[in-house]
Amino acid sequence: MSKRLFDFTLASLALILLGAPMVLIGLAVRVNSPGPALYWSLRVGRQGKPFLMPKFRSMRVGTPTVATHLLPDPESHVTPLGRWLRRTSLDELPQLWCIVRGDMSLVGPRPALCNQQTLHAMRETSGVHALAPGLTGWAQVHGRDDLDDAEKAAYDAEYLRTHCLALDLRILCRTALLVLRGEGIRH
Repeated sequence: MSKRLFDFTLASLALILLGAPMVLIGLAVRVNSPGPALYWSLRVGRQGKPFLMPKFRSMRVGTPTVATHLLPDPESHVTPLGRWLRRTSLDELPQLWCIVRGDMSLVGPRPALCNQQTLHAMRETSGVHALAPGLTGWAQVHGRDDLDDAEKAAYDAEYLRTHCLALDLRILCRTALLVLRGEGIRH
């Protein structure tokens, strides 16, 4: 089975099964803080092509568009519901739509913000931009928020060299365990 068919099938099934809970999460976001339920972020995709990636909004409206760890006081920007959404990774569910569309894959390097030039340069040097960005990835199961850009890029390059369906399944299983345990999430 091709990676694209695998991604499309699993993401489509997930959207069908999680559609009602996603609607409830969206309503909860709207009730919890002013602003839209979804936050659309410009990210870098395959071959460096930008695309819009949705997340359930976990930050207050007006928060600067930078990686969370670069904010002077990240906790002051996160909404009360947003803390829970981030801890459970439920804020990521709308990205299933990007997988169905083909902008993303279930597994690959996490899509970086367009202003994360250092990470982009490292990924470009190692050829990682040839891959579709993923909902989860090799770097995420090795530390997620605890990794710096060089470590993320190194794991992404290792994934580029070794990726296969068996590794993708292993990463998906490890991701599920990490999410259930709430590990590797700082903000």
